[in-house]
Amino acid sequence: MHPPNHPDFAIVHSALTLRESILEKLTSRAWRAGHRLPTERQLSVEFGLGRSTVRRVLAELKDKGFIIQTVGSGTYVADGVGRALSEIAAAAAPMATSPAELMGARLVLEPAIIALVIGNATAADFSRMEECCDKGESASTIEDFEVWDGRLHEAIAAAAHNSFIAAVFQRMNEVRAQSEWGMLKRRSATPERRLDYQREHRELVAALRDRDGIRATQLCIDHLTRVRRNMLGY
Repeated sequence: MHPPNHPDFAIVHSALTLRESILEKLTSRAWRAGHRLPTERQLSVEFGLGRSTVRRVLAELKDKGFIIQTVGSGTYVADGVGRALSEIAAAAAPMATSPAELMGARLVLEPAIIALVIGNATAADFSRMEECCDKGESASTIEDFEVWDGRLHEAIAAAAHNSFIAAVFQRMNEVRAQSEWGMLKRRSATPERRLDYQREHRELVAALRDRDGIRATQLCIDHLTRVRRNMLGY
């Protein structure tokens, strides 16, 4: 990633600002279907961007159904802008997933990726896992512990070095951030159980570092089974 003082960073930042500015006007209905947008030249001057960057932002918004462009006439808000806005809102919204559904998915998915983690994890991946364990163990509240618990499992998934798997686990962590999961975790996480979770995390990371797939898979299953029993009673 470019540092903040890098010229490419400024261009990317301004392009994002342009995109968000247009979306804000669409969402607030300041610009409605049929409204004519400023010209590429006007947007270029206002946001300090080259014309090619402005065209790229507008092309992205056109592809998503927010605007239409007519040669010789200009750029207009599309008739279907409401539908396009609804689609991005739905994509950004958290999934309506119960804790029981999430635990069922975790018990299927997390042990299944162990082989990929064993084969692909790097020293940096293991350092990140250890950091998550350290931060979880030093957390002063169950809420902070839950954050680092989730980040540990996400770090393990990231160590598979598979972008699809990483995206799935990031989405699962979004579900973990929902209020129902947090309420159940707070109710079930006694000091003794938290110590069990911390020990199991360390054992799992150690088995992964040792490239012991059989042991790591069993530890993963045992840990998730304990969490499900503590939270859900089965």
